Amino acid sequence: MIRILSALLLAGFLAACNGAADLNKPAVPLGDFNLVHNIAVAPKAVKAPLSRDATEEELTTALTAAVAERFDRYQGTRNYHFGMSVEGYALAQPGIPLVFAPKSILIINLTVWDDALNKKLNEKPHQITVLESLDQGPLIGSGYTKTAEEQLKNLSQNAAKSIENYLVRQSKQEGWFQGAPAE
Repeated sequence: MIRILSALLLAGFLAACNGAADLNKPAVPLGDFNLVHNIAVAPKAVKAPLSRDATEEELTTALTAAVAERFDRYQGTRNYHFGMSVEGYALAQPGIPLVFAPKSILIINLTVWDDALNKKLNEKPHQITVLESLDQGPLIGSGYTKTAEEQLKNLSQNAAKSIENYLVRQSKQEGWFQGAPAE
């Protein structure tokens, strides 16, 4: 009984999670960070089997909009640039509730460029995989409750939040965004 209750509480918590849920709060500290170029491409994006269609333009527009929504809040004096590549996606179609409830997914590669150092901070692109928020519940797929555009917006917001989490982690571990450029 305790396991079932724990699983239900976890499902409820996950259902409330959304990459944009914290945008009305102050930005997570990222030192002296200012995003200048927010560039996404998707020339080789792989569509998963049974996925709804999305054009290259739809993929890149949704991702850059979500990244701008999250990172335009930062007003540091050191300039950074994001190069993002959409590698793959799945936009869920309606399934059969309780039997087959497909979930949406987005896979991107991220490169961060430091203007002052004139180099990439991560030599190898960092891959990020995000799933849709479970705001419609874990038993009903978003294919029933959301359009492809709404699914892509949600995935892109989750990706932007994952990028922020990655940058915070790298800042703590590697000293990124800590003021004067390292020599």
